[in-house]
Amino acid sequence: MKTRHKLIFGNCMEMNEISDSSIHLIVTSPPYYNAPFDYDGLFSNYEQYLGVLNHVAKESFRVLSEGRIVALNIDDMLVNGTKYPIVADATKIFQDAGFRYRDRIIWKKPDGYLRISKRSGVILQNPFPMYFYPDNLLESIVIFQKGKFDYRSISKEIRELSKIDKKEFQNNNWHKTLWEMTNVLPGSTLEKNVAAFPEQLPYRIIKLYSYVGETVLDPFLGSGTTMKVARLLKRNSVGIEIIRDLEKIIRMKIGFYTSSDIFNNEDHLEIIERKTGKYKFVTLEYIEKKKSKENK
Repeated sequence: MKTRHKLIFGNCMEMNEISDSSIHLIVTSPPYYNAPFDYDGLFSNYEQYLGVLNHVAKESFRVLSEGRIVALNIDDMLVNGTKYPIVADATKIFQDAGFRYRDRIIWKKPDGYLRISKRSGVILQNPFPMYFYPDNLLESIVIFQKGKFDYRSISKEIRELSKIDKKEFQNNNWHKTLWEMTNVLPGSTLEKNVAAFPEQLPYRIIKLYSYVGETVLDPFLGSGTTMKVARLLKRNSVGIEIIRDLEKIIRMKIGFYTSSDIFNNEDHLEIIERKTGKYKFVTLEYIEKKKSKENK
């Protein structure tokens, strides 16, 4: 089965290249608000960050087909001693955009993985009440739905082609609201300057919430993980990425940089650039300058 893929370089607060109700599943992970390791100083303030989510939620509702799903990988963030309730605020934003809150899955990272361990270490230096600050090994995958899905709209042939492996489902505990998945370690070859989620995340979501031949969107594409998995699972895909410099990394990941026997070479990739306007793409140099300016 041939699949088609569209890579848009621009700001996902606007998705004019995508028609109304043309997307069957959205899987994405917005940048965490001014995260110390990845996005320090990227946003001027928390209200600006929520404004971005608000635009994306409204555009997501427009482009998503009736009955379909948005899977939002996101979590609360501690910045300069202040904990921001991103999950709660994002949930309200997507509900206000018209989505129904359907589920929340917790992604648990390996016990040995800690990016900020000194936080919990405070109590070791001061073993007294009120000095406890736990390390976070969890992230949220919030599931939203647009209206109700018509199960009769899918042909018997497509249903069979998209059938979920019961053993895989049961053996890997997909039926639980707690998913244990190994994260992508900082500094991985194709993840420089990108906070990527593991392939298992979109793999499970795409299998559980879409059918073969349908179209998956990731508006915060990053290094291209969602598009890669969508292609492997015989889905079409659309990815929006604001950083123009990431084209080579994305092409390498999704298999359009050199030929690869894991992909169908008849698949097609279209690249669109927004060179002008309010929602055009930016460069890594621009982002680094902006972060440096905000941190002064």
